[in-house]
Amino acid sequence: QVQFVESGGGLVQPGGSLRLSCAASGITFRFSSAAMSWYRQAPGKERELVAAITNVGATTHYADSVKGRWTISRDNARNTVYLQMSSLKPEDTAVYYCNSGFGTPGFPSWGQGTQVTVSS
Repeated sequence: QVQFVESGGGLVQPGGSLRLSCAASGITFRFSSAAMSWYRQAPGKERELVAAITNVGATTHYADSVKGRWTISRDNARNTVYLQMSSLKPEDTAVYYCNSGFGTPGFPSWGQGTQVTVSS
């Protein structure tokens, strides 16, 4: 069993920045061996992948919609994955979640997510 706790969301103006954090924990979950991904779900839309990172951060992947604006990173000593979001747009408004895996969720359970609202 694993638990994901997302934080760092909030209300920001277009063009602004936020950094999201996701802390992962679980008795049998080895964070340092797991790829991790960030997803988002906007109202009325399906959850979509926005970024992924391999276990030691050697490889990353970004959705076209966020490429060049956002950066995924991780700290294996803290069992935490981050999403640095810059140049935010209103269409980035969504609840953001993390999960293990590189683009495919590793666990069926999700955390509570963190709300990001981009509005003037």
